Amino acid sequence: MKFQVISVLALVTLFSCKKPGCTDPAAINYNEKAKKDNGTCEYVVETLSSSTVTKAGAITANETWTANNIYKLVGKVVVEAGVTLTIEPGTIIKGEQGTGTLASALVVAQGGKINAVGTASAPIIFTSILDNIQPGQLTGTNLDETDQGLWGGIIILGYAPISATDGDVLSQIEGIPTSDAFGAFGGIDDADNSGHLEYISIRHGGALIGAGNEINGLTLGGVGTGTTISNIEVVANLDDGIEFFGGTVNVSNIIVGYQGDDAIDIDMNYAGTIDKFLVINGTNSDESLEIDGPEGVTYTNGMFTLSNGATNGNADFKSKAQGNLINVLLNTIKIRSSFETDCVTEKTDAYTNLVNGNLNFSQTEYSSINVYTATSCTVPTSYQTTAVNLISNSMIVLPPVSVSWTWGYINGKY
Repeated sequence: MKFQVISVLALVTLFSCKKPGCTDPAAINYNEKAKKDNGTCEYVVETLSSSTVTKAGAITANETWTANNIYKLVGKVVVEAGVTLTIEPGTIIKGEQGTGTLASALVVAQGGKINAVGTASAPIIFTSILDNIQPGQLTGTNLDETDQGLWGGIIILGYAPISATDGDVLSQIEGIPTSDAFGAFGGIDDADNSGHLEYISIRHGGALIGAGNEINGLTLGGVGTGTTISNIEVVANLDDGIEFFGGTVNVSNIIVGYQGDDAIDIDMNYAGTIDKFLVINGTNSDESLEIDGPEGVTYTNGMFTLSNGATNGNADFKSKAQGNLINVLLNTIKIRSSFETDCVTEKTDAYTNLVNGNLNFSQTEYSSINVYTATSCTVPTSYQTTAVNLISNSMIVLPPVSVSWTWGYINGKY
């Protein structure tokens, strides 16, 4: 898509004594104080570029998207099992507007693959149809970090282990109804391969799919270690930046900025490593990190690793969170505790995992620690003391995170 500004000439000259201006409320320069239209009204008109390729529904055979085109996503575009979607460096993909079942998203189903490998000078860009960016450009000029929820996001689903509720080893990704088989994820293959993503910028997504439920910028459900993911930016997403639902995939060089919910969200006992990450919370952001552990009784031993990262927000370690943080800068560290109805007997949660050595902090720099409970019980003061003693506050030294290719850096936001 591209935008053109069209001037509409006035056909009638009205009384010269009245204040001139644009009197059409539909115009972008409408002047409510103007009494006389002087022909200066300007309108934003959406026109299809000759290089726009519209994609909708299932991709059933291997195909390649090229940088000389803009690709428009209409609804869910699904890479089916046995199919590989290749995207060239510098390619721009724009998601159509829509909510609920009409929300646009690129979905890589179990058994499908995406090979989207950009470069620092030619990243692959996923953005909204409203973005005026054109082929060969790294950024548009009409959207900023406050423009959220304008399309959906990217969803990649694999066969790696997850810990879902009721002991299930399979689940259905949020936002896709169970009647759509392409929303399934989970399995037993740690090394499952969903492809290769590198130098990808995902912008202005997070379309509403239900009450209080939006699509993440990048959703990884049961994605395995055979998948390569590095140099990913998610900016101005209405929901989470990146959410891991189980799986074992390792990712590196992650930048999330100005999201409407959490920047990095871990669920269902994700057991991979996130190395070198940067989070810049905006004014409407929630947590920088939100970490949950296993939800069921299967695959409960996986441990995440978060290393070499910096955030300007808080980290919330919630339901049975278990894993390792190494050389990470945080604001407040929140540790959840849980109790039986007697408010004395402990239940397994992030706090018990901290005490038992299943939630570990090494070389962590932070401003404060808060041990809390989601129940009506009162947290013993000793819990706070124990947590402070177990999480030493250390000055960290971070390796560089590559940001020069990102929307945020180009637009002076980080």
